[in-house]
Amino acid sequence: MAHKPRAEMIAETRAKLVAAARAAFGAVGYADASMDDFTSAVGLTRGALYHHFGDKKGLLEAVIAEIDAEMDTRLLEVSGKSASRWQGFVDECTAYLEMALEPEIQRIVLRDGPSVLGDPAIWPNQNKCIRSMSASLEGLHADGIIKPGDPEALARLLNGALLHAASWIANSSEPEATSRRAVEAIKELLNSLLADEPGTMRQPE
Repeated sequence: MAHKPRAEMIAETRAKLVAAARAAFGAVGYADASMDDFTSAVGLTRGALYHHFGDKKGLLEAVIAEIDAEMDTRLLEVSGKSASRWQGFVDECTAYLEMALEPEIQRIVLRDGPSVLGDPAIWPNQNKCIRSMSASLEGLHADGIIKPGDPEALARLLNGALLHAASWIANSSEPEATSRRAVEAIKELLNSLLADEPGTMRQPE
């Protein structure tokens, strides 16, 4: 039987380690997840982890990157189903906050991530988020839907508000109630950007 190409074997090993770590981090949290336990569960060694990710922290970064990519895909699906570009932007923002109620995202991305990797605002994926949100805001302004303004500055402010609100939800003693408050507040904030009729969530033509 032919051997698998080296690149394919490396990709499989990395995927196994990420899947095993993701399950462990989601179940017991980063601090209590045993590297020996989750590596042996998929027939690998701690040495394989060090070789591919450097250390446990590097593996957490890879797990968060995977979850973040899945979140992005879900958010694009949400906005793709919206009735207008504006409603799609609003729906993406509120859907992101609602994801903060999901146990895996709460524990790995919103609790363990910041405590181990530092401020989420400086994570590598945030540059992509800022560029995407800036482009959306530029498009909304070009269509006359929102007031004129600096798209990057506004994107950074909105992104910071969303990150902070998601953390608030994830760490709240009453996350469901906190989520409802955060969603209503972000809708009010976004309404204030509309070029006219700021008190209503209008549906642009």
